[in-house]
Amino acid sequence: MRYRSILAALALASTLPASAETAAPVELRILAINDFHGNLRPSPGGIRINDPEDKARKVMVAAGGAEYMATLVRQLRDGHRNTIFVAAGDLIGASPFLSAMFHDEPSIESLSKMGLAISSIGNHEFDEGKAELLRMQNGGCHPVDGCQGPHPFTGAKFHYLAASTIETATGNSVLPPYEIREFDGVPVGFIGLTLKGTAGIVSPAGIAGLEFRDEAETVNALVPQLKGRGVEAIVVLIHEGGEPTGDYNECPGISGPIVDIVKKFDRAVDIVVSGHTHRAYVCDIDGRLVTSGDKYGTLVTAIDVKLDPASRDIVSARAENVIVANASLAKDPDQTALIEAYDKLSAPIANRPAGSVTQTLSRIPNEAGESALGDVIADAQLLATRDAKEGGAVIALTNPGGIRTDIVPKENGAITFGDVFASQPFRNRLVTMTLTGRQLKDLLEQQWSDPKRPRILQVSNGFSYAWDAAKPFGERVIADRMSLGGRPIEAGSGYRVTLNDYLAVGGDGFTVAKQGTAPQYGGYDADALFAFFRAHGPIGPLPPTRILRVN
Repeated sequence: MRYRSILAALALASTLPASAETAAPVELRILAINDFHGNLRPSPGGIRINDPEDKARKVMVAAGGAEYMATLVRQLRDGHRNTIFVAAGDLIGASPFLSAMFHDEPSIESLSKMGLAISSIGNHEFDEGKAELLRMQNGGCHPVDGCQGPHPFTGAKFHYLAASTIETATGNSVLPPYEIREFDGVPVGFIGLTLKGTAGIVSPAGIAGLEFRDEAETVNALVPQLKGRGVEAIVVLIHEGGEPTGDYNECPGISGPIVDIVKKFDRAVDIVVSGHTHRAYVCDIDGRLVTSGDKYGTLVTAIDVKLDPASRDIVSARAENVIVANASLAKDPDQTALIEAYDKLSAPIANRPAGSVTQTLSRIPNEAGESALGDVIADAQLLATRDAKEGGAVIALTNPGGIRTDIVPKENGAITFGDVFASQPFRNRLVTMTLTGRQLKDLLEQQWSDPKRPRILQVSNGFSYAWDAAKPFGERVIADRMSLGGRPIEAGSGYRVTLNDYLAVGGDGFTVAKQGTAPQYGGYDADALFAFFRAHGPIGPLPPTRILRVN
């Protein structure tokens, strides 16, 4: 935020007419969310915060859900002449069954009803590709599944912004780069963009013909355009974030990409609304206010801004993350009606019994990278493709980013298709291909292609390996400790390996998968997991012996 020296302020005041000198600042309240991920109902995990009675321990607060968020947004608007509701991406994608079954149309409708005005795009807005993102904006029936909802889908009433997402054929952004809104005569520019690394974490096929440019360079190039249109107050909505160590309204030890990005922004940028890391913080980074509102709709960030009507710039800004507390908020009737309309169509499918578990199957990995739920999912995918006619797989591997929630049992350990789908919401097809032992090792080495964010693949029963954390990138997997059924993996031999179609085309940076031969496509990941539970319940965690870490 830019603050003038006293001398400069006095010099400016002496040149202004009396009315400008005394004009009261224009007050603006910006409400913000990020990473909603289609959570129309409250997330089972709520939000974990410091215990107000004992800061050394954490407590869980039941929070989130569109019915409660709509009420809070309305309350936070009350009494404020100027307000705008914005978002920092990943509003859809990796969504629970209620939204995902309808390709996230319910979530777009829900946020539109709340009065969301502007959002940046996130990487998950590209889960079904560019064409589907444009359908989310403009409306219309799904090109494959058609019109499934209780009424026609007319698209988002809010505007997606995509400053850094460029169509290579034209050089233009796939959606508008910014939007200008005026409040009591003072224009405010909102720039929206996603992270530069989007191409490495979405399916390459869905973003063909697009490039994702540097975040800071993109914003800085737009500043002169906005200034040329009389804009001095600039807010950036960016789907990239940081990792703090404090509570939801604090910012100690903030680290991560957002820090360097903000430091590179032109000084004209005043406020940054961020996301992506699923963390909550209110920060001062390089003199700019930077916020993030957790995930799944558990928080709404209220940013109170004062605009100088003479300079048209922001003179102060402060923010507070407000919990969407289920215990103290009434349900919004319009949101309830929307959810009930979609639930009537989806519930018979979501409530199908899937079987049972002996305890929660966690997606949280141990130090080696193995998780209880990852083991089960890999086993399910192996079983679905093991028969010769289904692909003849002997190994199955799945990416941890595709496992979105724990599987938590209901009464008597029961779980439903909706629970299964929530853990595997991308509806990826299974692909069985032949990889040599050498290619398999090279594929596993790519787990550390991003040193700051290793992606340890989950592996099926019978296959195991060890990796050495002290070795450099490219040499971490110990070749003579890779085995299948107790026998060493041979570098020159071929093995039928099942991946999901996201990994098969090089998603998450696993480009070695594209070298696989004789691919055979099968069913969907969630269906394979559903069938596995139906056939093998009750299921509990197994000893984590498939992935071993040394050093």
